[in-house]
Amino acid sequence: MGVALPPQVPRLCLRHAIPLAIFALLLLYLWTRSLRALSGCGSGTQTCIPEGPPPLQGMLGRMVRPFHASMNPEGDVELSQYLAGWRELVRFLIPLGSIYAFATSEAFAKVTALEALVHGPEAAHYTSLATMVAWEHPGIASRDSARCPGSLTMLLLHRALRWSQLCLHRVATGTLGGPDAGAQCSDAYGTALAPHHPWLVRQAAHLAFLAFPGRSRLLELACPGAREAEARAALARAAGTLEDVYNRTQTLLAERGLLELA
Repeated sequence: MGVALPPQVPRLCLRHAIPLAIFALLLLYLWTRSLRALSGCGSGTQTCIPEGPPPLQGMLGRMVRPFHASMNPEGDVELSQYLAGWRELVRFLIPLGSIYAFATSEAFAKVTALEALVHGPEAAHYTSLATMVAWEHPGIASRDSARCPGSLTMLLLHRALRWSQLCLHRVATGTLGGPDAGAQCSDAYGTALAPHHPWLVRQAAHLAFLAFPGRSRLLELACPGAREAEARAALARAAGTLEDVYNRTQTLLAERGLLELA
C-alpha cells in the first residue's frame, strides 16, 4: 500500500507550480522573440540587424547614403543622388576653414550649376552620367567644352571628390607620430588637384594647409563624441564609399575620352 500524502501537499505543489509556469512562459516568450530578431524583422519599427558594420550616423551618414545610392546596378552614376551627396560633403568641408575654397574649387557653385541642368528643360538627358555624356557628346570626337557644360562640371567635381576621398582616408588611417592631417591632405591635394590648378592657386592652397585642423579635430567633426578608434573606422568607411563612386565615374569618363576635357 502507498503512503497517503497529507492534505496540504497538493496545495503546496500548486502554489509552487504557478510561479514556475509563469517563469517558463516568460522564458518561452523571450526565446521566441530572440528567434524573430535573428530570422527577420519584427512587426514594430525596429529594423533587421544588418550584416556587416552598423550604418554611419550624423553628418557622415547623410553624406554617404546619397553617394552610395548614386551607383545604380547598371554601372551608371545617378546625377541627382551624386549631387545630393556632394551637398552633404560640402557641409562637412566648410568647418575646415579657408582651405575649403581652394581644395574644392568652389564645389558648391559647380553643384548648383549641374543641378540646374538636372532639373532644367532638358532634364531627361541629365538623369545619369551616361545619359548626359551621350547627349552632350554624340560623337567620340566631340571635345568642345563650351558645348558640354554638364560633362565639364562633372569632371571638375570628380577631381575634387578624389581629393576629398584621399584626404579623409589618410586622416582615418594615419599612424601616431606620422605626418599630421594638414600634411596628409596637402599631399592629397598635390596628387588630385594641383596638376589642374595654376601656380598662384597652388601656392595659396599650400599656405592654407598650414592652418588645417589637426587629426583629432577632424575626427571630432566626423563623429562627435565617439572614441578615436570608432571615428577612424567610420571615416575610413566613408572614404571607401567616395572611392567607389570616384572609380565608377573615372571609368565612365575614361571610356568617352573626357578626362582631359579641362
